Amino acid sequence: MNPGPDGLAPNPRRQVLEQTLVELKARVALLEAALDPAHGQLTGKSVWVGPKARTFTQDFTARNNRLRQTARALIDTIEEELRSAPAKVPPSTTRQ
Repeated sequence: MNPGPDGLAPNPRRQVLEQTLVELKARVALLEAALDPAHGQLTGKSVWVGPKARTFTQDFTARNNRLRQTARALIDTIEEELRSAPAKVPPSTTRQ
């Protein structure tokens, strides 16, 4: 990595975090959307009724919400790490 005029070089850790965040957001969007059709059918018109259907739908909804919260927590963790990583660092810290 060549240092710029300020004597600093791009932070490779930050670059990895940025790439990870982009990929994670894309995968989370796919993951969340995967359950939407089934959830929409269960919570929309009556496709299955009765006590077992209500219990199943409540459990499905709870798990769907937990999945979304967990995925959001992963994104939040990467974003927090990204905020703490400087854009540029001394060249000596970029060597492996």
